[in-house]
Amino acid sequence: MNATAVKQPVTPGARVGRVSFVWRPWLLGVTLLLAGATFLVFCLSISIGDFPLGLSRVMATILGRGEQVDEFVVMDLRMPRALAGLLVGFALGVSGALTQSIARNPLASPDILGITGGAMAVAVFLVTVSGGAATAVVDAVGLSVAALAGGLGTGLLVYFLAWRRGVDGFRLILIGISVTAVMEAITTWLLATADIRDVARAQAWLVGSLDNRSWDEVRVVFWCTLVLMVIVTGAAFQFKPMHLGDDVAAGLGVRFSRVRAVLLLCAVLLAAASVSAAGPVPFVALVAPQVAMRLARFPTPPLMASGLVGALLLIGSDLVARSALPVSLPVGVVTAAVGGPFLVYLLVRANLR
Repeated sequence: MNATAVKQPVTPGARVGRVSFVWRPWLLGVTLLLAGATFLVFCLSISIGDFPLGLSRVMATILGRGEQVDEFVVMDLRMPRALAGLLVGFALGVSGALTQSIARNPLASPDILGITGGAMAVAVFLVTVSGGAATAVVDAVGLSVAALAGGLGTGLLVYFLAWRRGVDGFRLILIGISVTAVMEAITTWLLATADIRDVARAQAWLVGSLDNRSWDEVRVVFWCTLVLMVIVTGAAFQFKPMHLGDDVAAGLGVRFSRVRAVLLLCAVLLAAASVSAAGPVPFVALVAPQVAMRLARFPTPPLMASGLVGALLLIGSDLVARSALPVSLPVGVVTAAVGGPFLVYLLVRANLR
């Protein structure tokens, strides 16, 4: 089969197919390596703590062959936090890959498109406004679900404001930045006028943290990520021709407006679910797709590799935040320290072109 492919005349179509044949094994290898590294850091995160455990004991406990004390430490104390970091990082990585592919801009991410800002504003409002409807909402659905609804609503608002017979990536980013600024102003106003005790509760959530995660947060982000990844996988096959341009995609019979809307909605929901589970963890959705694209040598952010890079980045940052520093810090502080310089690098690289 390979010999026949070599003897065929070199045409543009054959050249594209040959490039894809070379890239796919490399992408598969990178994805498998990222999966192995993520699992190793995941187990290492569970093993490190005030009661240290060896990796062999962690693996035995995960497989159901651990001692009773190990089961309590691993399954009850550390597993929810580690799983929350894994799922939130994966969801943010995929969400960032989708938004950057749709906008065709490496700076597009849920942080910039207003999704994180909307979830923050809703959560701070419910925390700082006591009594009445706010308390009733928190008691009925919980703060995580309310933040998810806020992120979804803001993402839909940005999409509809950016719609002009289609969605242009540059206009989408500009409107997202504007909506983000409005949401951050609302959040600042709520914090400035609230009771100091409520402000302390809100600030602990705003910084982005995996502390005291429970199985409830894990279940929400797990089911959201699972359902949305099934939808994304089904729509991604029609999304590939859109990288060649809307005209080419339309010529190939792809309803690019509908596919783009579905994928952007999935990206919004993934980001909103992540924020509802861990708060607004900054820069993961921005950094992960760009790192995955460079590792995989792919022209666009690959979804699975981006999700694994996001999971690896968030779990590793949480491990550094709670064990490698003199004091334990929220994971959002470490991701901001990593993502800030990377954003500057992207801006400088874009200006040098």
